Amino acid sequence: MEDLMLILGIETSCDDTSAAIVEDGKVLSSIVSTQMVHIEYGGIIPELASRNHQKNIIPVIDKALKEADKSLEDIDAIAVTYGPGLVGALLVGVNSAKGLSLSRDIPIIKVNHIEAHIYSNYIENPYMEPPLTVLVVSGGHTELIQVDEVGSYKLIGKTRDDAAGECIDKVSKMLGLGFPGGRIIDELAKKGDKKFHRFPRAMSNSLDFSFSGLKTAVKVYIESKDESFIKENINNICASFLEAVVDTLSQKLLKAAKLNKSVGIVVAGGVSANSRLREVLEDKKGNNLKFYRSSPKYCTDNAAMVAMTGFKKFQFYGETIFEKNLEFDAIPQLRLTT
Repeated sequence: MEDLMLILGIETSCDDTSAAIVEDGKVLSSIVSTQMVHIEYGGIIPELASRNHQKNIIPVIDKALKEADKSLEDIDAIAVTYGPGLVGALLVGVNSAKGLSLSRDIPIIKVNHIEAHIYSNYIENPYMEPPLTVLVVSGGHTELIQVDEVGSYKLIGKTRDDAAGECIDKVSKMLGLGFPGGRIIDELAKKGDKKFHRFPRAMSNSLDFSFSGLKTAVKVYIESKDESFIKENINNICASFLEAVVDTLSQKLLKAAKLNKSVGIVVAGGVSANSRLREVLEDKKGNNLKFYRSSPKYCTDNAAMVAMTGFKKFQFYGETIFEKNLEFDAIPQLRLTT
């Protein structure tokens, strides 16, 4: 192998088809094809996601190689997401990686999607060191993970029902704002009064999360008001709702970091791009905690984070991280384990 490690990352866990080229931890290209077809349905349709991945995966890989000015002959390893996620979507990425591996004799590195979100922060924070307390927060996941050393993960908090991003999307739909709702609510909330109405914060004494009660409270509130009131106060309602979400996420993350004596906190996943969440954590973290977060383009699903995870794993484990055979499968309920 060359002195420089060149990795092709492939990500197809949900509705984004992505490929990226990372060279020794530097992103040379990152291509994401977002499936707009799901917007009209107000949520992800698994069968449509799988079909669109099949259509997009080869053009996306080709574009990533072209943008990086590389060819498949230059690639030293393929890092691919094999779970968790939608099984049909995952299989497109996994089978594409296997096909390239067989035809070009390129080794494969399996990557956990949640781990990749954590490692996305290394793209712009290469010197990030544990112990770290990580909040992974997205449409499908809301978890607190303690990282005491590279490759060692302990789940210390999780949602009991809805993920934070799922709750945001559902409230956005209730308010007639469309799907996905994260960016829309974030922008409207900036123009609203976060103290307009106090929505509930659940499980304040636990590191676990629950957002179903908040979702129900917003639904009851909306149904108790007439349409003109909602329209007139949409910014205030968004700000008040978002404050409840951010308050819950930030308090639990900071509490967990203190309990585990972490030197830094990390946010990862699509909801970590939220401007209010970043503002609150920056304001409340104090002087003893470092705060790591990615640029918004690396918060949502992307293959650069997958390739970066592959690179860091290779740094840590060497060639032992390569798959010995290609009989592994996609695992939709894959857990992040030590």
